[in-house]
Amino acid sequence: MRGAFRTLLCALLLTALASSISAQFRLFGPRSPRPTPQPKQQMRKASAYISSQAPLKVNQSLLKQATADNVHVVVSLPKQRAYLMIGEQIVADSPISSGKAGHSTPSGNFYVLEKDPDHRSSIYGDFVDGYGRTVRSGISAKIDSAPSGTHYVGASMRWFMRLTGEGVGMHVGILPGYPASHGCIRMSADGAKLFYDTVRVGTPVKVGD
Repeated sequence: MRGAFRTLLCALLLTALASSISAQFRLFGPRSPRPTPQPKQQMRKASAYISSQAPLKVNQSLLKQATADNVHVVVSLPKQRAYLMIGEQIVADSPISSGKAGHSTPSGNFYVLEKDPDHRSSIYGDFVDGYGRTVRSGISAKIDSAPSGTHYVGASMRWFMRLTGEGVGMHVGILPGYPASHGCIRMSADGAKLFYDTVRVGTPVKVGD
């Protein structure tokens, strides 16, 4: 009798334990496998955009014929290219970056009004302290106030060729592959130097489509 009772008691305990485990399994469920972490998409470097533009191309035989009196410049805003030309022939084909939205490069027929090999912007630049350290960069002298102990240093615009009295010109600058300037026509260092060395004050420049 006692043996039968013990067997019955063990059976009841096992049944209760199984029910408890089953209930917990239904409540919490099986562990889902951890999702595989996806690699973060890295931002493209500026060099990736720069390389998307064809580099400066020069027709060396035509360049030998180019003089300050027979060249003119054509700038295509949609193509983001500037062309140094003799008549209808392209002497040099250079990548550019024109004015971004809100600071678009003006279209029209212009002339080189001034040449300055080491020009600096009178509007855009940095606030620098007495030790030459940049305190605030990318500021507008028309809007921003200089922090105490600093002074304004205009952004470098090497090989500057002025097109308008308001300061729009062609010069060395960063080429991200799209319009990004405050209105000027940025060029690569080699492109700006070639154009600068060939044109003169009075050279015609057509900017447009």
